[in-house]
Amino acid sequence: MAGSSGKFASPRGRVVVRMSLVLLLVVGVSVNVVNAQNCGCASGLCCSKWGYCGTTSAYCGNGCQSGPCSGGGSPSGGGGNVGTIISQNFFNSLASGAGSSCKGKGFYTYNAFIAAANAYSGFGTTGADDVRKRELAAFFANVMHETGGLCSINEINPPRIYCDPSYTAWPCTSGKSYHGRGPLQLSWNYNYGAAGQNIGFDGLNNPEKVGQDATIAFKTAVWFWMQNSNCHSAITSGQGFGATIKAINSGECNGGNSGEVSSRVNYYNTICSQLGVDPGANVSC
Repeated sequence: MAGSSGKFASPRGRVVVRMSLVLLLVVGVSVNVVNAQNCGCASGLCCSKWGYCGTTSAYCGNGCQSGPCSGGGSPSGGGGNVGTIISQNFFNSLASGAGSSCKGKGFYTYNAFIAAANAYSGFGTTGADDVRKRELAAFFANVMHETGGLCSINEINPPRIYCDPSYTAWPCTSGKSYHGRGPLQLSWNYNYGAAGQNIGFDGLNNPEKVGQDATIAFKTAVWFWMQNSNCHSAITSGQGFGATIKAINSGECNGGNSGEVSSRVNYYNTICSQLGVDPGANVSC
């Protein structure tokens, strides 16, 4: 820093210290990092919150997405307590209805869901067992409805590109479409921009990423559920499943589209039954 030479080590000394630190960092990374991929780590390795594979606390500690997590993370299949409610077999049973021609068949995976669940504290882990089961049932009921049983990735025949220029903080990119993609069919430029900023991808310039990366796809859904709507609080505060329908698509409520509402409610009641929990009150809107 100019004018501060008397307070710090000499330039030569600073270079030596910096080089030593760089060497230590390089050695540490080379020993513990196997690769950088979105939770595709080999058995026995943790996937850090940044998507790197390794075995130390930097990978298996706070923010760990999958693998033998410890500290702030959770074991593979964990998702906090999510994995004790939504098992691999249960997830597979939900996905089993997707036919061979479905784009979503094989795209939506259990590991991607668990990685997304791990990324948002409180998701499916808030309250008593019945509350947690209702929240996860509500989440998957809406996901099943939006994707036609985990069949669709992209909105079918979108009528528009979903660009609202009034949201100047999230300007649309020419040639890009912000139609529905992923488990909860993320839509509109402002949602893609905000979700991308939170998750760590360029939602405005690369909205297609939601339809290409299953972990990111599920993260957009959990992000919307936890941070961009009142879905989480609707269930944990006892407002009921109907409030999640209103949060996701209010136009369906109050007779707007009773068929769509019935579809969501039917999924919810079925999943609640499978999880062994009473659906609770106010299941419709």
